Amino acid sequence: MVLGLGLCALVLAASFTGVYVGTLFIAWNKAFFDALQKVAFDETVRQVGVFFILISCSAALFLIGQYLRKLVYIRWRRRLNGIVLDAWLENQTYWRLQPGILGQLADNPDQRIAEDCRMFVDKLLELSIELITRVVALVTFLWVLWELSSFPLTFSVFDTQVVIPRYMVWAAFLYVALSSLLTHMLGAPLKNLLFLQQRREADYRFALARMRDFSDEIALARGEAAERRIFDQRFSEIVANWHSVITREFILGCFTRPYFQTVLRIPLFLALPAYLAGQVTLGGLMQIRLAFTNVVTTLSWFIFNYRELAEWVATTDRLAEMLSCTEHARALDSGIKLSENTLPQLAIAGLRLTTPQGGPLDVPPDLTINSGERIWIKGQSGLGKSTLIKAIAGLWLHGSGQIKHPPGWRPAFVSQDIYLPLSDFRSAAIYPLEPTSLDQSQVDTALQRIGLDLPQTLHCVETPSAPSGLSGGERQRLAFSRLLLSAPDWIFLDETTNALDPKSEEQLLQTLVNELPQTTLVFVSHKPPPAIAGETPWRVIDLERALVD
Repeated sequence: MVLGLGLCALVLAASFTGVYVGTLFIAWNKAFFDALQKVAFDETVRQVGVFFILISCSAALFLIGQYLRKLVYIRWRRRLNGIVLDAWLENQTYWRLQPGILGQLADNPDQRIAEDCRMFVDKLLELSIELITRVVALVTFLWVLWELSSFPLTFSVFDTQVVIPRYMVWAAFLYVALSSLLTHMLGAPLKNLLFLQQRREADYRFALARMRDFSDEIALARGEAAERRIFDQRFSEIVANWHSVITREFILGCFTRPYFQTVLRIPLFLALPAYLAGQVTLGGLMQIRLAFTNVVTTLSWFIFNYRELAEWVATTDRLAEMLSCTEHARALDSGIKLSENTLPQLAIAGLRLTTPQGGPLDVPPDLTINSGERIWIKGQSGLGKSTLIKAIAGLWLHGSGQIKHPPGWRPAFVSQDIYLPLSDFRSAAIYPLEPTSLDQSQVDTALQRIGLDLPQTLHCVETPSAPSGLSGGERQRLAFSRLLLSAPDWIFLDETTNALDPKSEEQLLQTLVNELPQTTLVFVSHKPPPAIAGETPWRVIDLERALVD
């Protein structure tokens, strides 16, 4: 924190020093052009040397300021990235923000974390430092202009003489005020257009990434044409909104571009009456022109940065919307009360589960599972088997009742779709444990026991893409290796063996029971699990009857 503030102070110091060099340039203009007017060769050569010194100082200050600003940028971005990631991951908020779980949804959280955080910090740092610098510059250059524009503007209106003292100062404010008002009127729609453009770009990128994740399924279904239609539709939305953006930018540019090109000439025209009247020299005219230009360009910060401000506001709104959604998701209380039991058993009482839309699910309202039992939860698809497991895990928010976990509960929940992290094969084999928490020999032993016989080339690859080559059955075997290595005291298998043949399924379950004999095993499937040698038959929970056999 202290280092970050210190870097910001150095950036501002470099900027303020640059403003001081700007005042030296104003004084140099008078000295140089007066020397030219007097045809003073030696003085002119000396002023050329002064010019190059001032340019060198200005360039050095700019480069130092840019370097320090980038250091501040990465520190601020790392801080903001951590805050947003914590908000997204805390209390499994990322799961609650899935479509269909809650009514309030932040679209494309990956894009908001990666891209919006970058843009927010970049624009905030750039605009805030520049604004502070411009305020200091305005005070400095305004004082210079006040001192230089001591001559009045005199003219007659209906035989009445009007005298405006120091009219160059008031002209600068009036000129920029009217221009800023017109800029805002022309560019106001840009914020919403840029907000929408960011969303549509993210939607298109998400569709492309989704095809990569489901490339096998799409290829087997010959779904390239269907995917192309989706891509074309989403890209056409980008194009349509882009036309709206560039149309609005063109309308805004019809004023801002001529303004930008004339702002350096206007002060010369305004000061010409004083020069023609002999009130100032040529050097004085150039000095006033530069002072007026600096005041006007400083006041015109809003005009010159209008698009960047609109983009920053749009990015801020997207980040604020996401943080609002995460806060809402974290604060949402579930009607299902989770607590710890005094007995070594999982006790469910008065449980009523519903869909997010309020439809009832057929689950047993009362249920007790003792530690060490073998349970089969059966039922057809759509009855709520997986939802019941999510409620036990503390994920499901829709419903009521009470679930008491046994003391010191260390459960493992395994679904049919086995997640492979973006890491090497070793990390995938022990996920979510730390890769360095186990020896390689322990990992090898677990893989051998579950029969995951991989080619030596794949086993030795240490790249994030290595585990992605596993088949569905191999991934499910990998899940059993994770169970052997983590040794939980409760295991919930939700259709975890549906990609395995009956013999492999029996062997894996037998290995699991042999290695973890005290672990409670809950098997969730529409088909019966195989018998386990030396074990009592599976106790059945039939969701179709919502009764315990």
